[in-house]
Amino acid sequence: MTAWSIVARLLFLGVAAGRAADAPVPEAGDARNVGGLTLRWCPPGTFRMGSPPDEPGRRSDEGQVTVTLSRGFWTGQFEVTQRQWQREMGELPGPLNAGVGEHYPVYWVSYFAAEDFCRRLTLRTRATGEVPPDWEFRLPTEAQWEYACRAGSTTAFAFGDALDARQANLGKPYADRADGTPGAAATEVGRYPANAWGLHDMHGNAFEWCRDWYHARLPGGTDPDLSQVKGEPNRDGTYSRVRRGGAWMDDARFCRSALRLRYEPPRSSDHIGFRVVLVPVPTR
Repeated sequence: MTAWSIVARLLFLGVAAGRAADAPVPEAGDARNVGGLTLRWCPPGTFRMGSPPDEPGRRSDEGQVTVTLSRGFWTGQFEVTQRQWQREMGELPGPLNAGVGEHYPVYWVSYFAAEDFCRRLTLRTRATGEVPPDWEFRLPTEAQWEYACRAGSTTAFAFGDALDARQANLGKPYADRADGTPGAAATEVGRYPANAWGLHDMHGNAFEWCRDWYHARLPGGTDPDLSQVKGEPNRDGTYSRVRRGGAWMDDARFCRSALRLRYEPPRSSDHIGFRVVLVPVPTR
């Protein structure tokens, strides 16, 4: 059994503190390369999900709740890139009209296509022995995404209560900061500073799919997962999943840690991509 498998199995069994001689438990932000993706460790913990009533740009569906994530998980250091997409899927999913290059985020990705990427990546890395059979790549739940984005912060952004074009690829700065240059397209991943856990572009660049169906109220409690429970229907009777993080053309208020927008899973756009998480397979 590889060292990686030992670590994964120990964490899956609930070892969350201390250090075994042959399998040290990762610390927040520790890096690991799996299947050609760099991942960062997000430890178990409790946080306040959503935004306080006085946060500028706050929306009505951001009411704060307390969330506990009982197990740690690995999160992509970057949004999935065009190169990584082609390795798993072959052809790119749409026209390259918003940034071209192997290190640019992939876009024009529907929710279903993002899920298929995760499935194929899981199968490949299990076959190579990089991932044990009781772990898998998935899209993050909303709780996992916001927890990773905040990286221990409680402010509007991982960098504080202001954001501008020096910190993220976005369309307009926030909280009266100096003017930035409105984004005309995505940029290469990792060009902007990482948060405290080593994750890049959680604010701006490309919106990111989450696994959950959109619900008007945030879920609280332990390990919330609304991926199987549909929320409120759209006006046309369809249902939406959630996207997070803002994109290159957006005002900074749409790039806040708590910002959540709905989007129908069959649809795609030139400003929506995704990042993956590596998590224990849920037990039924």
